[in-house]
Amino acid sequence: MSSVSRRPFLISLLSVCTFALPLQAQETMRVRGTIEKVEGPLLLVKSRDGADLKIVTGDALSVVAMVKADVTDIKPGTYVGASALPQADGSLHAIEVHIFPESMRGAGEGHRPWDLQPQATMTNANVEQMVTGTDGDTLTVKYKDGEKKVVVTPETVVVVYAPGDKADLKPGTGIFIGAAEMRTDGTLAASRIAYGKNGLMPPM
Repeated sequence: MSSVSRRPFLISLLSVCTFALPLQAQETMRVRGTIEKVEGPLLLVKSRDGADLKIVTGDALSVVAMVKADVTDIKPGTYVGASALPQADGSLHAIEVHIFPESMRGAGEGHRPWDLQPQATMTNANVEQMVTGTDGDTLTVKYKDGEKKVVVTPETVVVVYAPGDKADLKPGTGIFIGAAEMRTDGTLAASRIAYGKNGLMPPM
């Protein structure tokens, strides 16, 4: 990808990747769901919890695709985000790991609660060490205020990012919106959407 063609993708990715950050104080919500119908700029979405949502988009909509990857794509020096659950030994069991492009190193750095599941956390950090074990690979990840041990198992979903296409936002596509604006008419407004490529459901 040339530097010219990469620039719009990186700007779009930076804007979409608000999922790595806490929700803003304004009236917003995260959306995890599947598109059921498209009516012009309106997306009819079935949320993960079964709610029917109306998502209003616009011409300035930024989209980024998520593509399934493999644990072998995670290496020391990689900057990652991991949604995980705490384990009794103090480590984290990764539900998903998303690999950031190098241009986004430092985005959302740190460890914080996450609303994917009860007790879930989000850790954005640099992979310092990776140890292969019988039950999975253990990542030592470091961020500015500390470090964590993250266990990546065969069940952990690993994804990378690719340039998105608004034409991919069609029925059956899984989406994630980090901060959909809640409007007084009951609809939600979205300026940034991440979606799963080739049937992938965005895992975070």
